[in-house]
Amino acid sequence: MKMKLREVYSALKIQSDEIADVEITGVCFDSRKAKKGDLFFPLQGDRDGHEFINSAIDNGVSATIWQSDHDIPNDKISYVVVKNVSNAFETLAKYYLNKVNPKVVAVTGSNGKTTTKDMIAKVLSVSNNVAKTPQNFNNEIGVPFTILNMPTNTEVLVVEMGMDRPGQIDHLSTIANPDISVITMIGEAHIEFFGTRDKIADAKMEITNHLQEDGSFIYNGDEPLLLERAKKVEQNQKTFGNQDSNDLYATSIEAGKTTTSFTTNLWPDLKFEIPMMGEYNVNNALAAILVGQISHIKPEAMQKALGELFVTENRTEWIKAKNGADILSDVYNSNPTAAIEVLHSLKAIKTDGRKIIVLGDMLELGDASEKLHESLATHINAENFAKVYLVGDYMKYLRDKLSDKYNSADLLWYGKDQLTDLTKDLETELKPNDTILLKASHGIHLENVLHELI
Repeated sequence: MKMKLREVYSALKIQSDEIADVEITGVCFDSRKAKKGDLFFPLQGDRDGHEFINSAIDNGVSATIWQSDHDIPNDKISYVVVKNVSNAFETLAKYYLNKVNPKVVAVTGSNGKTTTKDMIAKVLSVSNNVAKTPQNFNNEIGVPFTILNMPTNTEVLVVEMGMDRPGQIDHLSTIANPDISVITMIGEAHIEFFGTRDKIADAKMEITNHLQEDGSFIYNGDEPLLLERAKKVEQNQKTFGNQDSNDLYATSIEAGKTTTSFTTNLWPDLKFEIPMMGEYNVNNALAAILVGQISHIKPEAMQKALGELFVTENRTEWIKAKNGADILSDVYNSNPTAAIEVLHSLKAIKTDGRKIIVLGDMLELGDASEKLHESLATHINAENFAKVYLVGDYMKYLRDKLSDKYNSADLLWYGKDQLTDLTKDLETELKPNDTILLKASHGIHLENVLHELI
């Protein structure tokens, strides 16, 4: 970003006779990360962002936004007075997006958003200057922040969009106006707030509401809920998935511990390899490949790019326990779809010792919690997983469902306040050649168990 403060006034349609000759090279809303050249936006969070303006000034910001219902500051720094800070944030983002005018790719989905975003950015960077959502900044703050901090020479902007309520993605799409909209999948994440997968699908489809008329819609064609709703979308469409009815599908998959390779129907002799485990990540790669194909990237170039991928947020990672055992850690996020995917991936991996799983409650599932926790039982058996450790109130339902598959010595349950007991039991049980999975929603805090094991 690069603009004079005068241009900020113009973009926000604010008249002023006296405007300091200040150059803005970025924006920030976290005073701790403020730096010289930044325009500070005191956004409302748990606390009023105006409380942190002095901290932002101390860290070197060049100017700040100031909401008119607050006392007007002294002239310690250049400031722009607006009626609403959040609205000004979005308005400036829209202005800057139109000014730079990159192609915009918007990505959403119940799982795989961040990974798919990274894959798309990597593929398109073969022949474009690409900017993308940092980490998972995918809400009303994250999307404008992503736009306002893209370089002026950006040719493609890849924007991740998340949601926890109806209408949110529609709103984010009005800011980004995507040229390509991508939906990775429809799962049960946030079903507590939506009630049904149908309503989740409706909310995800909002990403097409403001799709450019000559744009493209790329989605998971294995999902009937998306196939049904896509009929109302007039723009060009491409599908990916496991079924051969899709425009792009994998014809073979080789799952490894740290890599996954696959071939596709479009280029049978070309083997793609991604540096991450899990057959579920193949679908994310297929989505990226379709974006690349629409953008005229050669398949061999996409193959090379995906092989060199570095993922922003690979929550599933391999870590060594202090006794040498392999730990597959995913302790910050869990929902039924993601849990089933990682269980199947772990089944496919060859190991020397036993496979042990530790599963904690999956949160934000609302009235469906009991049924969805029970549903994991279909994917767990003693043939694949020698011991099962369960944590949390909802995992009692899974324990009951598994009781006919496991004896009491191999199926153990703990309250979420019994992590110390769980840790001690695991340290006693775990052998150097074992492989153990830790997966739960962050609210269960299995990261504390992980810390002790390593």
